[in-house]
Amino acid sequence: MADTDSAPEDLGAPQSFLVLADGTPVYDRAGDRVGTVEHVLSDDREEIFHGLVVKTGDGHRYAAANQVDGIFAHGVIVAVPAGELAEPSEDAAARTTDDDSLADGLRRAWNWLVQPK
Repeated sequence: MADTDSAPEDLGAPQSFLVLADGTPVYDRAGDRVGTVEHVLSDDREEIFHGLVVKTGDGHRYAAANQVDGIFAHGVIVAVPAGELAEPSEDAAARTTDDDSLADGLRRAWNWLVQPK
């Protein structure tokens, strides 16, 4: 039986965030499974990738674009373990005063999570 908590040997060819599907597995650099892609945060008109909302065992987390090491056909690799990914929240700006881009991404992730589907 295959170990579903670690990355397969080959995640396939590199892919664009534009074709990244919800439900794609997300792994950290060590190959440990972090969770799955819940939503890609981007500006589709200008094709700017902001980050990912990742569904983990501990709830939703935000992986900023600079925390994403690679997007592949069969998985995503993030630069940090799941426990180091920020949790989206309504007051994200108050918790991340040093990094405006992280605060903006957390705010986008929160807004996506709370909007009616």
